[in-house]
Amino acid sequence: MPIITEEPEQEPQLQNQRHQEEQPKQKQISQTKEPQQHTNPFLFWCYLVLFVSLITLLFISFTPQDNNPRSWFLSLDSSLRHHYSNGRIIKVQTSPNQSPIELFTFQNGIDSTENVFIIHGLGLSSFAFREMINSLRSKKFNVIAVDLPGNGFSDRSRMEFEERSDGAFQRFKDVYGLIQEKGFFWAFDQIVETGQIPYEEILKARVLERKSVKVIELGSDEVGRVLGQVIDTFNLAPVHLVLHDSALPMSANWVAENPGSVKSLTLLDTGIKPALPLFALNLPLIRDFVLGSSFGYQWLIRFCCMKKVGSFDVEDNRVLLKGRDRCRAVSEMGRKLNNSFDMAEWGSSEGIKGIPMQILWSSVWSKEWSEEGSRVADALPQAKFVGHSGGRWPQVDSADELAKHIADFVSSLPKTVRQVEEEPIPEHIQKMFDEASSSGHNHDHHHSHSGHDNHEGHAHAAGYMDAYGLGHTWGQ
Repeated sequence: MPIITEEPEQEPQLQNQRHQEEQPKQKQISQTKEPQQHTNPFLFWCYLVLFVSLITLLFISFTPQDNNPRSWFLSLDSSLRHHYSNGRIIKVQTSPNQSPIELFTFQNGIDSTENVFIIHGLGLSSFAFREMINSLRSKKFNVIAVDLPGNGFSDRSRMEFEERSDGAFQRFKDVYGLIQEKGFFWAFDQIVETGQIPYEEILKARVLERKSVKVIELGSDEVGRVLGQVIDTFNLAPVHLVLHDSALPMSANWVAENPGSVKSLTLLDTGIKPALPLFALNLPLIRDFVLGSSFGYQWLIRFCCMKKVGSFDVEDNRVLLKGRDRCRAVSEMGRKLNNSFDMAEWGSSEGIKGIPMQILWSSVWSKEWSEEGSRVADALPQAKFVGHSGGRWPQVDSADELAKHIADFVSSLPKTVRQVEEEPIPEHIQKMFDEASSSGHNHDHHHSHSGHDNHEGHAHAAGYMDAYGLGHTWGQ
């Protein structure tokens, strides 16, 4: 009896199932192949280069500049090095709880009873006033200018001690600081040489991190202490004070509290807001454009500060502002300016009423700035108002004109009478002087009986006195 099977009937069904299963697979394969036909490898490399460039730009913007003072100084122009060599460094204390800072001072060295003290605005230094200083020197005035802390050749940072947390972010900051100091491959080299991770060096660096270097941030009180110490150091009081630009809100409180140290006051295009816009120093990309090229800085100065720009002076001022991260110190000082400073209230205070005052103001810069000068003149009715032909930084393009106005104003005031106090002779030096005088007298008296002159004894005694500065000439 034959066996009947249904396998032949199942073959068409299996073929249909296989066909249905193969169709989605073929669709999936076609779908996966289709985007590959439209992929452009150029876009991938374009995005990669753009990403790497952005990361590099951010890294360069936030990486601190070269802090080596020697290499920075040697890279300066000869005019800047010459200006530094003719100046003097003094130490000032801005706060009793903080370390002293070095302040650069520049003096023309004329022996005069009238002392003129120039305080620059933010973004400048004593170097920008050298032409005006030379012009005042030719008029027989003793002139001194300083670089405020954070500006020019003065310190822009100092060592401070601070309490800190021990979290994960602080540890990452410690490692980052160690990499900046030692180099990126320092730890790898130590591992290769010693076979161990340099734990001791890392812990040592973390301990030393408590003693950190911070950018100087001075307010009006600290700037006032600096001015007072400079005046005391050079014995300038009473002094003819010249305040330029933002120097007024920085030193107004000190002037009102120390009227006896100020003989007269000259306000040179002063205002609450500095002529140099501080946002140009705060934003990384704009700061890189302005300070990174002579063209960018010259364009900013011509637009905001003065119209007659000498390229040589602008380049030197740009280098000073950019060098060793001083723009950060200037920016921090700008943030601490007294924006609520009231000119009329300050001018009517008891300490300011008796100080002779003049206002030197640009009459050609802009209509808005001329109106600002009128408001300042109304707030200070006791001041003499004089217009000049320069910009908001007139010490460069109108130095002789400003020097003439200052000299005429100072000369119109009563002459300063300075009393020179004689320092007492130290006791041990006075004793030696008495012994030398008595021994010389006895020696002369002894030889006078023998008929010999002893000029040598007198000469030796006189020379001995002069060695201690007692007022005789050697050998006479």
